[in-house]
Amino acid sequence: MTRKTHGLALLALALTFVAAPANASAGASTGACKDVPNKYNQPFSVCDDELFIFAANYKPFEASVDGNRQGTRVFDEVIGNRLRAAFPGVKIKYATWDLPVRYENLKSAGVTPDIIIEDPKSRIDRDLEPMGWVGDLTADLQKAGIDLGKLNKASVELVKSRSDGGIYGVPLFIDEHVLLYNKKIFDKFGVQYPKLGTTYDEAYKLAKKLTRDDGLDHYKGYMQHPDQYLEFNQLGLYPFQPTASEEPKPEEVKVSISGDGWKQYVENLYRFLEIPRNDFTTVTDFFKGDMSRPGHLAMAVETLSRLNMYAGNELFIEDGDEESFKEQAKNVDIGVTSIPVLKRGSKAIYQPNTRAAFIPPSSAKKEQALQIVKWLVSEEAQTELSRQGIKAVLQTDDVVSNFGKSVPELAGIDTSAVYWGENAAVSNYQNTEFWDLPLYSVFRQHVLRDGMTAEQSLTVSEQQDIPAYIKAQAAAGKDW
Repeated sequence: MTRKTHGLALLALALTFVAAPANASAGASTGACKDVPNKYNQPFSVCDDELFIFAANYKPFEASVDGNRQGTRVFDEVIGNRLRAAFPGVKIKYATWDLPVRYENLKSAGVTPDIIIEDPKSRIDRDLEPMGWVGDLTADLQKAGIDLGKLNKASVELVKSRSDGGIYGVPLFIDEHVLLYNKKIFDKFGVQYPKLGTTYDEAYKLAKKLTRDDGLDHYKGYMQHPDQYLEFNQLGLYPFQPTASEEPKPEEVKVSISGDGWKQYVENLYRFLEIPRNDFTTVTDFFKGDMSRPGHLAMAVETLSRLNMYAGNELFIEDGDEESFKEQAKNVDIGVTSIPVLKRGSKAIYQPNTRAAFIPPSSAKKEQALQIVKWLVSEEAQTELSRQGIKAVLQTDDVVSNFGKSVPELAGIDTSAVYWGENAAVSNYQNTEFWDLPLYSVFRQHVLRDGMTAEQSLTVSEQQDIPAYIKAQAAAGKDW
C-alpha cells in the first residue's frame, strides 16, 4: 500500500522553462519520440519535450515493477513527485535501469539521458565514460550556483577522484553503512548493546561473547562484508599511485596495497573471521545471515536501504516479499549504531556509498538539468530525502532532525547513528586512473579459501591478481 505523500511548497525558479501541462509526464507527449527497443520487448520511448532522468545501481528504485516492466513508484514517492511539483513547467520522464531499458539500449536508439543518477565509485569509468555521458561540470556548476562546499566532503572527493582532474557529477545521497544488531540476542545473554563510537576491539569482544550455543540454537556474533570493508575503507586508503598523467595507459597504472596501513587494516577484520563458528556467509540478509533460521545473527554491518527494508518499510521491499519479511521480523528487535571505529575517539566511518547526478555533455536540456540538480541538493529536497529514510549529502539541522519522519516503521528505532561520524575521504588521487580492481581476492579468495595471512593475501593480490586483471581488461579493450 502506497503511503500518503506530503505536499511541498513550490521552488521559486530564476529560470523560465518551456510551458507544458503540469500532468504532461503522465499523458501523451506533444514532441517527437524515439522508441527504445529492449530485450523484454516492452514499449518504451523518450520524447523531445521530456527531460529524461535515468537511475541505476540503487536497489530500492528497482523494488516495485509494474506490468510493463517499468519501475517508477519508489523514485516518485521518495523524491519524484516533489520534484515535479517544484518544476510544474517541465515534463519529466523517469526510468530505472533494466526496467525495461539499459544503457546500451538507450545508446543504440540514440537517446541520451538528461540526468543520470549513478554510483560514482566504479560506474563512471565502467559505464558513463565509454558512453560519452560525462564531462567536467566545474564551470556549469559555478554558473548555476551549485555550491559543492556545502555538501558531504567525502562524497565530493569521491566524485572528484573519478573525474580526471575535474568534477563529473554532483552527490545526491548516501546509502550509508551502519551496524545493525539484534537486541533479542543481547538481552538473552545479558550483554550490553554496542553504542556510537564502539571500537573494533570492543566489537570483537562482543562478537566472541555472542558466538555461542544455547541448546539447539547456534548464534553468530558478527558479520561484515570483507569486500565492502576494503572498498569503503575507513582510512581513506587509495590503491593507485601517482603517474605522469590523469589518464595513464594500462601499463602505466601503479597499485600499492601491501603497505603497513593496508596490512593493519586487513588484520583488523581478519581476527573476526578466526572466531570459531563465526563463519562469514553474507550480510545481505541480516534477519538470517544465510543461516537456516532467522534471529541468530547478533551484529552485521549493513546499508541504510536494507535497514528500511528490515524495519518493514514496504516501499523498500521487493514486490511479493512483504509477508516473508514480516514473518522473519518477529525474531529480531532491530538496534542501529555506527559501524565500529578503528580507535577510541575516532569518528571515521566508511567512505560514502554515494549516488550522484551526472549531466551528459550532449544533453539538449542541460540548463534545465542543472536547475533540477540544484534543487535536488537544496535544503528542501535534501530534507525530503532524509524524511524518507535516506542519508542526505546536505546535513543541516533541519535535514538531520527530519530523518525517517515519513517512515512510520522507523519511529520505534533509534536512528541517531545515521548522521554520526565523518565519512572517510580519499586523497592523493591526482594523476591516477581508477580501475575496478578485484580486491575481493584479498579476503574471499586468499584468506577464506586459501588460508593465507593478511600480509600474504595483500602481497599476492598486488603482485599477481591485480596485474593479471589489468592486463586481461586491456587486452579486451577495456580500461576499468
